[in-house]
Formats: sequence, structure tokens, C-alpha cells
Amino acid sequence: MKRETERLLLQGATALACLVPLSMGSLSVLRSADVLNGVSPPLPIDLDSHFRYLSGLLLGIGLVFLASIPRIETKETVFRTLGAVIAVGGLARLSSLLQVGVPGPGHQFGLVMELLVVPLIVLWQGRIARLYRR
Repeated sequence: MKRETERLLLQGATALACLVPLSMGSLSVLRSADVLNGVSPPLPIDLDSHFRYLSGLLLGIGLVFLASIPRIETKETVFRTLGAVIAVGGLARLSSLLQVGVPGPGHQFGLVMELLVVPLIVLWQGRIARLYRR
């Protein structure tokens, strides 16, 4: 496959993957934990604040990935750094699964994104970066 074609495919896959943190981050900042099954307001103020803060981080991660798409072949550090942050979050989610139980489908989807999809995209971006450095 030509490197430009592969670069375009990576850009598309990254844009598609960005929909998760952009949509869930935005929705969760606006609605707080009300977006979760079985949670209804009012939440304790500190819990609401913490949930919205973490949701803002998720939104920010999506925005940084989105901003990296145009020159994706030059953004290896961004991808590795954010990929590591996401993987740590995925490991924390996995810890919850092992200690508390299996979460709902949305959180299972998040776990797959965090521990499988994002690491694969990071590896793919590294490949594209190497192709463009040659």
C-alpha cells in the first residue's frame, strides 16, 4: 500500500476514534454523571465536580487527537503520550471490572477502545511516522 494511502486511512481511523472522547466527554461535561445508567441527580457536589473534571480531560484528549490529524505523520510524541494516558485509564477500568464486576456495554466498549483500539492506532501512527522520515 502506498504510504499516502495508508496515511489517509490512519487519518480516517483516528477521526472515527475521536468521536468517542469528543461525544462522551462533551455530553458528560454538560450532564455530569446523569449520562450513566443507574445514576440520577442530585449528586454530591464534590462527585459532580470530579466527574465533570474527568470528562473535561476526556474531551481534551479527543481535541488533541483531532488537532493532530492534518499532520499525523509528525505527531508521534502526541500519540505515544496520549496513548499511554488512555492505556493507564483502561487499566484502571480493568481493575474496576476485576474488583467490582462487569460494567455495562458502554464501559465495556470503552475498555476495548482503551486497551486495544488506541494502542493499535498508536502503533500504526508510529509506522506512518517512520515511513515519512525515510
